[in-house]
Amino acid sequence: MIELDFSEQIAALRATFDDIRSVIDIDRLRLDIAELNDEAGAPDLWNDSEHAQKVTSDLSHRQSELKRIESIESRLDDLEVLVELANAEGDQESADEATAELESVKKVLGDLEVQTLLNGEFDPNPAVITIRAGAGGVDAADFAEMLLRMYLRWAEQHNYTTNVLDVSYAEEAGIKSATFEVNAPYAFGTLSVEAGTHRLVRMSPFNSAGKRQTSFAAVEVVPLIEQAEAVEIPDNDIRVDVFRSSGPGGQSVNTTDSAVRITHLPTGLVVSCQNEKSQIQNRAAAMRVLASRLLLLQREQEAATKKEFAGIITASWGDQMRSYVLAPYQMVKDLRTEYEVNNPSNVFDGDLDGFIAAGIRWRKTPTE
Repeated sequence: MIELDFSEQIAALRATFDDIRSVIDIDRLRLDIAELNDEAGAPDLWNDSEHAQKVTSDLSHRQSELKRIESIESRLDDLEVLVELANAEGDQESADEATAELESVKKVLGDLEVQTLLNGEFDPNPAVITIRAGAGGVDAADFAEMLLRMYLRWAEQHNYTTNVLDVSYAEEAGIKSATFEVNAPYAFGTLSVEAGTHRLVRMSPFNSAGKRQTSFAAVEVVPLIEQAEAVEIPDNDIRVDVFRSSGPGGQSVNTTDSAVRITHLPTGLVVSCQNEKSQIQNRAAAMRVLASRLLLLQREQEAATKKEFAGIITASWGDQMRSYVLAPYQMVKDLRTEYEVNNPSNVFDGDLDGFIAAGIRWRKTPTE
């Protein structure tokens, strides 16, 4: 006869859930939903389609968050009943069902616990991600495109809205760089742990000798800043160049000078956008990204100054934060957290939650 005893594990899950509830402001969340519901019901909402999409997206995400929180307590109650039934039935199928539900509740609570760690100034903001091919020639360009697909697939699996702003294609294969937005609450806080240098080791498909090749790509993540928060950018601080879009496109691509490249002269920052159909839209998108990068740069400089005066040196998030090894063995390993999996194909298909959760927890771990 099978006898399950999950009492200690369920008690631990309840304690974790109580801690999470103490951090998350449920009343504030309900108030936000009520206000967004009022906005979503306004008859003139879709007069401004961009604002309407933001309202409906924010409402959907907050409703999902509240539903997830409210369902956990009932699932914990149901789990205790399920364990009692499994013990009464005494069969393997009931025991397996109770065990599977325990693991499912653990994962949901773990994901929610990670979100409570996202309390940085810009963590709640949407994110702008830029991927650049590094050393490694054609393999690096191909790797950069693999990473672009990986992040877009991850966002798709979470029902997050993405907007590819700019892609610079390499001559032989892959991409030189790409910039895209992830428009979801806490997208920046979640994806900020992905910033750094990524390394790929594999048998090169572009090498006739079939030799093992190591290539690199850099991932930059910045918060998308609301216009009210953004830094002011004087017109004489920027140079704006227009050009024709490159790469695959439809009727309105490659026919007019609609793509825009903005150079911020004091810092040398360069932002391009060619995804929108009109030059005006591309310029607005590029300015939004430039303002976000400048604000983050300002914050980083302020933080560096404080650390210099305080004499504090912290661990860097720098080079080779993650390795993707396809040959001679299969493994993806984060070199900061030691988190690893042995199925790179799943990772490249967007299965990043384990790496992201480990990174967020690692970032919040006090240094010695």
